[in-house]
Amino acid sequence: MITRSTTRRAASVRRSATALVGGTATAAALLLFSAGPAAADTPVAEPDSFTSAFTAMATPDQVLNGDGVATPGQPGAMGTFTLRINSDLDIICYDISLNGVTGDYMSPAKTATHIHQAAAGAAGPPRLAFPNPTPVGDGPRNSNGCMQGPFTTGLTPAGADADSGTGFTLDRIEADPAGFAADTHTVDFSAGAVRGQLTRIPVGSVATGGGGAALAAASDSATGSAAPVVGAVALGAMAVAGVTLVARRTRGVQS
Repeated sequence: MITRSTTRRAASVRRSATALVGGTATAAALLLFSAGPAAADTPVAEPDSFTSAFTAMATPDQVLNGDGVATPGQPGAMGTFTLRINSDLDIICYDISLNGVTGDYMSPAKTATHIHQAAAGAAGPPRLAFPNPTPVGDGPRNSNGCMQGPFTTGLTPAGADADSGTGFTLDRIEADPAGFAADTHTVDFSAGAVRGQLTRIPVGSVATGGGGAALAAASDSATGSAAPVVGAVALGAMAVAGVTLVARRTRGVQS
C-alpha cells in the first residue's frame, strides 16, 4: 500500500538525486542508484606522510541545487572538513565536524556526506562518499578515518555505465582544489545542509608526491625575514579555518 509518507519520501529522494549529480529533475529521475551500505571505500590505517592537505568551511549559504541555483541549507549550521591526502597511495584521511545539523541523513548515494567535483557557484557529481558524522541528533556530529581508492559513491548517472567515483584519483583534487566542494545532505535539506569549497592548507615537509614536493620546495625557498612572515600567514589561515594539523600516528583503522 502506498501511503502519503512513502510518496513524500520518494519525492525527497528524487530531489536529493538532482542536487547530487546536477541537471534537471527529468535527468535526475533517470538516475540509477544503488542501495549500498553507508560505508566508505576500503578503510585503512593512516600513512606515514601526506602530499597535500585541504580544509572546507561549509555553511548553508553556499548550498546549490542540481541546476546550480542557490538553495540555502539549514540555518545556523556549520561544517568543518579537514582532509589530508597521500596521492601516491591514493589515500585520503578525513576529519569532519558538523554543528547545528539536525535530522536524519538522506541521499541516493551510499552515504550523505561527499566531495563533489564542483567549482564555487556550480553543481557537480560526487566523487567521494565519507561515512556520515555521528551521532544523529541535535548535538555535534563527527566522522574521522582514512580510506583508499578505488572509490565509489553508489551513484550511476543516467547514460553512464559506471559509478560517479569510478576512475577518480586524489591527485585531481591536488591539481585543482577550488574545483571541489564538500557537503552533507539531510531529509529536510536534500540539496545540502551545508557546503564549502576546498582550500589548500600547509601540510609540512613530506617525502613524496607532486603536491607535497611543491609545498616543501616553497618552504625551503623561504629565507631571511620572509620565512617568519610566510609562517605567520600560514598559521593565521589555519586559525581562521579552525584547523590544527597534528602528526597523528594512529596505526589502527579509525571510525
